[in-house]
Amino acid sequence: MPVNEIKAEKTELRKTFGLSRAKLDREKKLDYDAEIQSRVLALREYIDTDIVFTYVSLDTEASTIGLIYAAWANGKRVAVPRCEPKTTQMEFYIINSFDDLETGQYNIPEPIAERCEKVTDFSHGLCVVPGLSFDAEGYRLGYGRGYYDRFLKQFRGTSVGLCYSSYVKFKLPRSEYDMPVDIISTERYLRRV
Repeated sequence: MPVNEIKAEKTELRKTFGLSRAKLDREKKLDYDAEIQSRVLALREYIDTDIVFTYVSLDTEASTIGLIYAAWANGKRVAVPRCEPKTTQMEFYIINSFDDLETGQYNIPEPIAERCEKVTDFSHGLCVVPGLSFDAEGYRLGYGRGYYDRFLKQFRGTSVGLCYSSYVKFKLPRSEYDMPVDIISTERYLRRV
């Protein structure tokens, strides 16, 4: 499929999934988030790691708030990305509380760089990845800026995508730059890809 067609199809899917996700019943979402979180916390890769790389979720995303609290309670380091628009790269910083965050690029909570320790070792750990949708092979439909694809290309740990099961599709449009996750966690199942 030509690049322009892939971009157009992804743009249309982002609109569809974004609108649908915004309408998800609040009580259902809380239940789904708890199920997704419990599956991640039971992962051997979570139990064995000392560092969790994770986004801080927005209201319409699969929540990571409970996961972050659990990681702190389990004595793990929590690293959160900061988007650098000039380089289109993400830099991860260790946060010790939600007070270490500020509203950053794209209105996403990001670590305050001056207050937090920058992570430079990406050879291990568990990376929790957001997505509007994932497919059976672990490819994701993100927000279109490519930050996670660039990061996952160099990350050597295990990546897990959080997604509600109704947004997992058989196959999503993808380009040569798209990177799959290793595991998908939904409220109904865990899938290793």
